[in-house]
Amino acid sequence: MKPLDGIKVIDLSTLLPGPLATLILAEAGAEVIKVERIGGEDMRRSPPFIDGESILFAILNRGKRSIELNIKSKEGYEKITKLIKSADIVVDQFRPGVMERLGLDFKSLIEINPNIIHCSITGYGQNGPKKLVAAHDLNYMAESGLLSLAKEKDGSPAMPNTQIADIAGGSYPAVINILLALREVEKTGKGKFLDISMTDNLFPFMWMALGLTANKFYSKGGDLQLTGASPRYGIYETLDKGYIALGALEEKFWIRFCEVINLPNKLINDNINPNETKETIVKIIKNKNTKEWKDILANEQNICCSIVNSLEEAMQDSQIIERELLSAKMKLGNTEIFPMPTPLAPTWRPKKILENAPELGEANSFYMEKL
Repeated sequence: MKPLDGIKVIDLSTLLPGPLATLILAEAGAEVIKVERIGGEDMRRSPPFIDGESILFAILNRGKRSIELNIKSKEGYEKITKLIKSADIVVDQFRPGVMERLGLDFKSLIEINPNIIHCSITGYGQNGPKKLVAAHDLNYMAESGLLSLAKEKDGSPAMPNTQIADIAGGSYPAVINILLALREVEKTGKGKFLDISMTDNLFPFMWMALGLTANKFYSKGGDLQLTGASPRYGIYETLDKGYIALGALEEKFWIRFCEVINLPNKLINDNINPNETKETIVKIIKNKNTKEWKDILANEQNICCSIVNSLEEAMQDSQIIERELLSAKMKLGNTEIFPMPTPLAPTWRPKKILENAPELGEANSFYMEKL
């Protein structure tokens, strides 16, 4: 038994934010019906491919059912509204106004199903001067100010290594609010509209910088304790171009780190001359290769210092193996691949072979016959 057994989700979303949110719901037991336009959603055509199938589509849409349907047509609209009658949740990722033009906005949905939860994930939200502006993850990060807080050595904004706005600003808040709405609908019997703005949801990630604005200080990036200003919290290069990540903020961890690397006593109080302390640490760390530092740190549990792993190294790490994070597999064609883990607790996390992603329209007959 899973926590969302019996919950039905109509997923109209595409690409990453919505599909990841509904993947989490599916893994928690929900029945997710992915409604795709004729020809399928764009992620099906996104490389890389195995046996002609998109890896990215597969890992985001495993365990769902697929219906190929033109919801703009009269027949398609009739079918989707019949599906919605027995659903609990509708997820969309259209710009504001599109669902209204389709006759599927929240006002229309609650006439079809008074208990429906409608979660709409957008870049800027349902109102405001930018609500119709086309944009992607990088744009939301840029406009929220988050991009300005991570700097390259030359002072330019650092290119993010993942889609933070899509996932942390879209997928995860969508799931959180859907679960809250399920509880509210259970109490009130009334449907709920959820306005999920990816830009809005980036602001909590700037909590420290936002807090300091109370003192009229506006961070430019690299000037806060957790963004590079402190020698205790940063990334240091090793002799062979590897890196260690230091997070020894608390005094006891800092003292132990200083002992391990033999930092001169006069520099341990990093409030006196933080730049000199940092420069000295840079020289010390660069004096040994990554393997040497890994061996030195291996038995240190109270130091908050780690080797920067490659993805391949992380996948082979004993901690990850022990947690069985990647123990489950799924098939794409004839190839076994690693699925993307979801942030569910291990008690609900599948540990063996997972369901594959659906072929386009594979569930048309199953659901259409019921209608």
